Amino acid sequence: MISKVLVYYMYQGFDSFGEVHYVSYSNYCMTSKQSELTSILVSVILLQKGGDIKFWEAECFKIDSANKKIHCRSNIGTNLDGDGEFLVDYDYLVVAVGARSNTFNTPGVVENCHFLKEVEDAQKIRRSVMDCFERASLPYLDEEERKNSLHFVVVGGGPTGVEFAAELHDFVTEDLSKLYPAIQHLVKISLVEAADHILTMFDKRITKFAEEKFVRDGINVKTGYKVVKVSKDAITMQNPATGDIAVPYGMAVWSTGIGTRPFVVEFMKQIGQGNRRVLATDEWLRVLECDGVYAVGDCATINQRRVMEDISEIFRVADKDNSGTLTVKEIQDVLDDIYVRYPQVELYLKSRQMNGIADLVRTSKGDAEKESIELNIEEFKKALSLVDSQVKNLPATAQVAAQQGQYLARCFNKMKDAEENPEGPIRIRGEGRHRFRPFRYRHLGQFAPLGGEQTAAQLPGDWISIGHSSQWLWYSVYATKQISWRTRALVISDWSRRFVFGRDSSCI
Repeated sequence: MISKVLVYYMYQGFDSFGEVHYVSYSNYCMTSKQSELTSILVSVILLQKGGDIKFWEAECFKIDSANKKIHCRSNIGTNLDGDGEFLVDYDYLVVAVGARSNTFNTPGVVENCHFLKEVEDAQKIRRSVMDCFERASLPYLDEEERKNSLHFVVVGGGPTGVEFAAELHDFVTEDLSKLYPAIQHLVKISLVEAADHILTMFDKRITKFAEEKFVRDGINVKTGYKVVKVSKDAITMQNPATGDIAVPYGMAVWSTGIGTRPFVVEFMKQIGQGNRRVLATDEWLRVLECDGVYAVGDCATINQRRVMEDISEIFRVADKDNSGTLTVKEIQDVLDDIYVRYPQVELYLKSRQMNGIADLVRTSKGDAEKESIELNIEEFKKALSLVDSQVKNLPATAQVAAQQGQYLARCFNKMKDAEENPEGPIRIRGEGRHRFRPFRYRHLGQFAPLGGEQTAAQLPGDWISIGHSSQWLWYSVYATKQISWRTRALVISDWSRRFVFGRDSSCI
């Protein structure tokens, strides 16, 4: 029976249907003061109601997995170094701290750029936008200085960077143009992407539409440019054709990807995963080579087991009569277990438009007519040799993290009343069935808001929708994915006030 489950996390306020964890702040950067930010936040303390749950606002700076303890510190109510530190014991630990912004060690980024990760980032960006306009309105500046002050640079052409650039453009054209009509024409928004296109993870039709729309809106899309340095007044970019160029700017937002948090890096070194990018887990979300520790979200990735690693064991289990060969029927008898443990087998068959393992076996033997085919171990290896090419890492999105959290909660609920071997995943080399099926991600689609009340949607079944109808679909999904009826009502109320009165432009 489980006595203590400790969940250490860092709340990001993410949109569970969005492309990345922090996408939900992009539109609030441009529209809200403190009141609107609270519309999408829910106090974790509310989770303590109706259950044996304790919450401490503190920072974990070390995990001691050998002794099942975590080291924490809290600066609340004290300014003394070292004070406020305490230890917490656990039976099971769930690490869900997300990730930090990845600067790729680019000089000057931390000191001079804004990020899109925390609530405070959204507030700082909003104040910075207003400061740029106020600075450009000062009477002693010349035309060139005004232009530089009103040049907004967004580094990163992924969903977050694209959405932010679109929201900023709408804020400037629909609201700030009325407050600053004399300098509105000097505003320039640049979106910098190192790849050849923006939104590379989306369908090419969406990428093309987004780039063309941004050109029509006057957003300067600079693809193929890598930022190599950021100073207080200029961003240095590198392109094979032009070399290094320094571009003056007024405000820069960095949105190029995610990196591992420092204490997770130390933990990875401690458990022998120091050469990895993030924590490696198995399909049950258990951190490899670490007892009682689970990890979900951007701080971890599932280390999908390869078929070819276990091919001999799979062959032995399937060969029940010990004949040294496998018939199609013998393979089909263990196929369900193979699909559970190695989902890439099913994906491979679908990608090759095969109905089942029988098609694969007959194709590998070069005999489509003969039904009584038998494979020896080498022929079996050859038939499955390309299957592992279908193994793909899960995307670092809130959609993945939300599904992992739900899966892990179901597993813990099942484990609660188990008397022995509570986790019980029996692998292919054992006997019997899996107690818990491994985690399987179900992709529900992704959205890319492009401004002007237009959104691109890519949903399962290769269904692409771009335009105003997709924007309303995005609104409905966004609202339903809020954590409570209170936040749903507040978000819809914020949208309604914006439609009627416009965005709030105060500097509070």
